[in-house]
Amino acid sequence: MSGPLTGVRIIEFAGLGPGPFCGMMLADHGAQVIRIARPRAELFDGFDRYDVLARSRSLLTIDMKADAGMAVVRDLCRSADAIIEGYRPGVMERLGLGPDVLIADNPALVYGRITGWGQDGPLAHAAGHDINYIAINGVLHTIGRQGGKPTPPVNYVGDFGGGGMLLAFGMVAALLAVKNGAAGQVVDAAMVDGSALLASMVWQLKGAGMWDERTGANWLDSGAHFYDTYACADGRFVAFGSIEPQFYALLRQMLGVADDRDFDAQMDRAAWPALKSRVAAIIATRTRAQWCEVMEGTDICFAPVLSPDEALDHPHIQARGTFIDVGGQPQPAPAPRFSGAPADPPRPPRPAGADARTILASIGYDEARVDALLESGIIV
Repeated sequence: MSGPLTGVRIIEFAGLGPGPFCGMMLADHGAQVIRIARPRAELFDGFDRYDVLARSRSLLTIDMKADAGMAVVRDLCRSADAIIEGYRPGVMERLGLGPDVLIADNPALVYGRITGWGQDGPLAHAAGHDINYIAINGVLHTIGRQGGKPTPPVNYVGDFGGGGMLLAFGMVAALLAVKNGAAGQVVDAAMVDGSALLASMVWQLKGAGMWDERTGANWLDSGAHFYDTYACADGRFVAFGSIEPQFYALLRQMLGVADDRDFDAQMDRAAWPALKSRVAAIIATRTRAQWCEVMEGTDICFAPVLSPDEALDHPHIQARGTFIDVGGQPQPAPAPRFSGAPADPPRPPRPAGADARTILASIGYDEARVDALLESGIIV
């Protein structure tokens, strides 16, 4: 393996969504991430070449109810720089794998925890999903169109942006602290906190008196005519983000309204609904491809709205290598990119147990002990 995290070993307790995403990001950049799963079917979990979130990692299925299995888990965590777990608060403690135990075993261990509500608070033990975490912290209220109901942004904001990605950031920060002489510690990453952090600009605008509490009434949330998506003649869509005056002037020119005084007051919120209707009527006169011919690559701040399949074929996306093929499955490439320490290309997820002998040998297990664990079914 190569990459800026080469030499870092992480034990990931297999779960769903944000935990695997964090593990994928760290593995993408060179960390050795070993996934541990319990010997039962997990929803959406297990070896599958289409499991994008499991790429570039080894998988061990371990019977943690057996003393020998628990001993293996403890030994693996002693060998690790960090762990990732995404169970409800208290589950790892009941398994005998809480931070008090594992950090006592390994004082430099970074103990990464990802939950929806956090490790404490009135809702800490309640069930929830992305939509709930971004509902309670005000984020979901800001996403939608005026007069309509809030629109869930898939699960990008809570699970991934405010969850797994911020856990990865927190773990790397804690690993750096250990490298500089600090002790190991718990990283409590809560999606309710992380997704709130992603909405920092809304709070900046509120403080400046520039944010309307009504959904879809602001220049960043589809309220403005110059920052929205529009339907073309073929039913496809284009997106404009012409905020700055020079970009807005170019948009007016391209739309043929440069001399129309109605468009002069760009930030007049009262005029936005009427101007949106006029822009919509203009955009509807041509196909998406026709608008791309005259607008793409200009300073209008324009882009076609592409489906995931269409995105694979866009020239800029292809030139950047934004998507890659891993084991026959198209998927996003690792990001960000490093000039000095590029990581190896991602590889498909490994079948359970494929690397068991190598991993167990790395923690000092001899061949006879490994054979016994495999033959007993404690490790698969």
